[in-house]
Amino acid sequence: MKYTSDKEAADALQASFQKLEKEVSKIIIGQEEVIKLLVTAIFCQGHCLLVGVPGLAKTLLIQTLSKALNLVFNRIQFTPDLMPSDILGSETMDKERNFQFIKGPIFANIILADEINRTPPKTQAALLESMQEYSVTVSGRHFQLDRPFFVLATQNPIEQEGTYPLPEAQLDRFMFNILLDYPSYRSEVEIVKNTTSDNKPTVEIVMNKEDILYFQQLVRRVPVADNVIEYAVRLVNKTRPQKELATEITNEYIEWGAGPRASQSLVLAAKCHALLLGKYSPDIEDVQAVAIPVLRHRVVRNFKAEAEGITIETILQKLM
Repeated sequence: MKYTSDKEAADALQASFQKLEKEVSKIIIGQEEVIKLLVTAIFCQGHCLLVGVPGLAKTLLIQTLSKALNLVFNRIQFTPDLMPSDILGSETMDKERNFQFIKGPIFANIILADEINRTPPKTQAALLESMQEYSVTVSGRHFQLDRPFFVLATQNPIEQEGTYPLPEAQLDRFMFNILLDYPSYRSEVEIVKNTTSDNKPTVEIVMNKEDILYFQQLVRRVPVADNVIEYAVRLVNKTRPQKELATEITNEYIEWGAGPRASQSLVLAAKCHALLLGKYSPDIEDVQAVAIPVLRHRVVRNFKAEAEGITIETILQKLM
């Protein structure tokens, strides 16, 4: 794929995103903001944590997205007895007594880690190297994962019995924490109409691996004004209690603030958000548009905030 300029490529990205939205909406109704955040994460080489009750079409959404992007999709159901080798793969001995590596489901472009908090920390950690380094190590052997590589992990916010909360180090690996809410009344009417008939729309391919890899590099090249970067870094710094930029609400209600990876994610996500809207450079409004999903899982409330029912979203809105 060749474009005469980054501006032309940016226009192509916006046009492709509009086509992608149209194709995904044939199957998924009323989740436009979620779709935009998922696509943003893919183009920013990030990963997503999706929190929602069962039955909201999380798996169908990712399957549909992978079809439209022409990517290999694997779903891993996380259970208490799941082992790291069930994700990464393992070495087996063939008939000639030679060891052969059998690849696990992690070797795909899009991974749905379903109910990731149902499995013990040892198995959760098996995802860490792949998410950060785009590689896995099995029995001392190093294997590179195919690019693009995107992990979408889901959590059920209701049933917490028998779960293993994700440690902060692993939560920080996710670019976005997306809350998937119930559809609106009108959207649910459309969903029921579409899913209770024999009408099965087909999803057309909008782009391929090469397009995605090119657009990932394009996002990195988007220029950002210093005041936008300073706003993003200042916002992250304001989440850290007892530090120089901490506000009164920070010191009163926050136990731990976000780290430098949050600042990086904010700026990258703002770049992509601007491109998807047809702009060639992000402004402060783009940072604000992605701030809550970027910071939601990186800021920890203290006991006072929990006791008073102060949510993370409320705190972040005040900080912005």
